[in-house]
Amino acid sequence: MILQINGESKSYEDNTTLLEIMQLLKIEDKVMAAAVNMQIVKKDDWSNFKPQDNDKLELLHFVGGG
Repeated sequence: MILQINGESKSYEDNTTLLEIMQLLKIEDKVMAAAVNMQIVKKDDWSNFKPQDNDKLELLHFVGGG
């Protein structure tokens, strides 16, 4: 399946979970919020949620600074 992740097109196997995608990207410990097609996915659901082909994912983390 093809997904748009933070505006970048990436390819993953069908039935890959949101958490698995974060692990493949090596960002699972940095992501604070996730949205699929502008809908928030709760952190408790990341290990079960399976995006579909052409979904748009926004994986957000907080950055400190001033």
